[in-house]
Amino acid sequence: MAEFTMEKGADGVAVITWDLPGKSMNVLTLQGIEELEGLTKDALADDSVKGIVITSGKDTFAGGMDLNILAQFKENGAEGVFEGTMRGHKMLRTLELAGMDPKTKKGGKPVAAALPGTALGIGLELPLATHRIFAANNPKAKIGLPEIQVGIFPGMGGTTRLARKLGVMAASPFLLQAKMSSPEAAVKAGIIDEVADDPVAAAKEWVLSATDADLVKPWDAKGYKVPGGAPYHPAGFQTFVGANAMIMGNTWGAFPAPKAMLSAVYEGLMVPFDTALKIEARWFTNVIMNPSSGAMIRSLFLSKEALEKGAVRPEGVPDQRVRKVGVLGAGMMGAGIALVSAQAGIDVVLIDQKQEAADKGKAYTESYLDAGVKKKKTTPEKKDEVLGRITATTDYAALSDADLIIEAVFEDPGIKAEVTKNVEAVIPDDCIFATNTSTLPITDLAKASSRPDQFIGIHFFSPVEKMLLVEIIKGAETGDRAVAKALDYVRQIRKTPIVVNDARFFYANRCIIPYINEGVRMVAEGVEMPLIDNAARLLGFPVGPLQLVDETSIDLGVKIAKATKAAMGDAYDDATDEIMFWMYDEGRLGRISNAGFYDYDEKGKRAGFSDVVKDRFPASDDQPDLTEVQHRLMMSQVLEAVRALEEGVLEDIREGDVGAILGWGFAPWSGGPFSWLDMLGAAKAVEICDHLTGAYGERFATPKILREMAEKGETFYGRFGPQAAKAA
Repeated sequence: MAEFTMEKGADGVAVITWDLPGKSMNVLTLQGIEELEGLTKDALADDSVKGIVITSGKDTFAGGMDLNILAQFKENGAEGVFEGTMRGHKMLRTLELAGMDPKTKKGGKPVAAALPGTALGIGLELPLATHRIFAANNPKAKIGLPEIQVGIFPGMGGTTRLARKLGVMAASPFLLQAKMSSPEAAVKAGIIDEVADDPVAAAKEWVLSATDADLVKPWDAKGYKVPGGAPYHPAGFQTFVGANAMIMGNTWGAFPAPKAMLSAVYEGLMVPFDTALKIEARWFTNVIMNPSSGAMIRSLFLSKEALEKGAVRPEGVPDQRVRKVGVLGAGMMGAGIALVSAQAGIDVVLIDQKQEAADKGKAYTESYLDAGVKKKKTTPEKKDEVLGRITATTDYAALSDADLIIEAVFEDPGIKAEVTKNVEAVIPDDCIFATNTSTLPITDLAKASSRPDQFIGIHFFSPVEKMLLVEIIKGAETGDRAVAKALDYVRQIRKTPIVVNDARFFYANRCIIPYINEGVRMVAEGVEMPLIDNAARLLGFPVGPLQLVDETSIDLGVKIAKATKAAMGDAYDDATDEIMFWMYDEGRLGRISNAGFYDYDEKGKRAGFSDVVKDRFPASDDQPDLTEVQHRLMMSQVLEAVRALEEGVLEDIREGDVGAILGWGFAPWSGGPFSWLDMLGAAKAVEICDHLTGAYGERFATPKILREMAEKGETFYGRFGPQAAKAA
């Protein structure tokens, strides 16, 4: 079936409609490129056609490129990627020049884009190649270039056109930070031209009245000057100095795509437009051939989307959409859970021991929505609607018709057990009971339940409204309906789920805690604190392990350490206790107390590493090299991920990679721990592990499965990926 169709109207306007069969949103495929190319040439060659309007048959315009295209290009190596990219450039350049005389720039046919809704990636790059862009008056529509978030950059001319249209400084938020805009905001930014109630009608009207001068893009006109200055202009030079500093400040040089994109812009602005497109294509090819881009696309787009669509949902279980959720505990976590649930259209009963506490939990939603109204992200009417879904109470009887309970009370097994029994006395027989816990084993907590098959763990990350990941934990007796209920609920609140089997610390904390501990261990060994945290930032982690301790609070770390020691007995490793317990006793609890590994000013802003800690645990004269520190920080997490897979805690490596990036910011450029090991190679990983084991102990011992893969020359995605599972 055709993806693009054309209707030539009696008014002389040819309307090309993009409507990808079987998809809710258009994505550009190889077939689509061929069809659009053919229809464009047809319309330009037809004397009865006065102009062209490109629109969509859906309520959105397009969501981007079909990423399978890039995989097909890569099959023929760098040359295949470059040639495929240049073919796209050629198609869009044909639209842009629209048959005009190369010298006089006259005689062309006007081409307009009419966007009914969201336009992302190629969905914006294509309109940027037309002569005027009209968007529907749809405040929910998003317009932008999100490619940088999945490890690539706009490679179909979007980088070159936007930089030349807006100037480097104004284009930077949209190119380097993937800023999304409503149609109205996009007009103000200069990205699109008009907002109209009927964009197709407005586009047709413009096409029929456009002059030759209206068709010439600024960069094709004589005397064009880059807004804000070209790279060789004093003002432009300063802009690039600032842009480079911004990239390094945000990424610490760990991500290939931003640097490549800035190079494409810098070099492209010093040459004619068509040469600039070739430069963009070369840098795009450089990024696509970097294994980082493939790993990021797989984890942050393909795998993430698959998990959100139910890739690990139990088969044969009917829809378990949540109608009414009971949230037990109105503290920070409970309040956040109530907020995201109500925003998703779910009725919420928010319960606490005292009415004052329950009301305070509901007030959290009110404050959040007030801020949204102030920023024009929501309306007073929407605020009232969301608040109206939350009932704050102390009465368990209000849960009598709930179909999901999320318990978020204090992390104490006794308290949780008491709450479980009290709630099960009033909820319906088919109600699923979920406990929000970050460390306590689900199987043990389920012993307080009279229906353990309907008992499950749902681990939210804080703050709930900002964090994208939710970890679902199956206890030993958890049934499929409980898993399906949890997955369907997470989908309703628009977060990404991973499902793991029960074990101490589950998956995310199992990997985070060793990362934190390794950083603290190094402080005790005399490694400079800036070396530890900066080594992590240079690996692409959002924060180093010492800053992470301060952010999560040392109080919490000590509580976890005590609980773990009580549970593990002689098997407990107390290597970090001296520092953590000393800091706890000194009242250095992290940011919450304005004192931790870092000092803080009166506004709570970090003011550098603490001299108090330096004096108590002085740095040694002999410091390890950067790579040694980085290997320790990486392997402390990665080996736990491998052990989680080996022990069956993880059932799908996609969940291991997606969960790591979304849960604690594991080096996104790597695609996650399993993707990183595949990039590194199992043999090299074993070599590093063997060295670290000899130097620092058995916590770095090579897992059996990793050594076996090294001997066989296997990769994780080759052995455990979804394609391998299909072939099995």
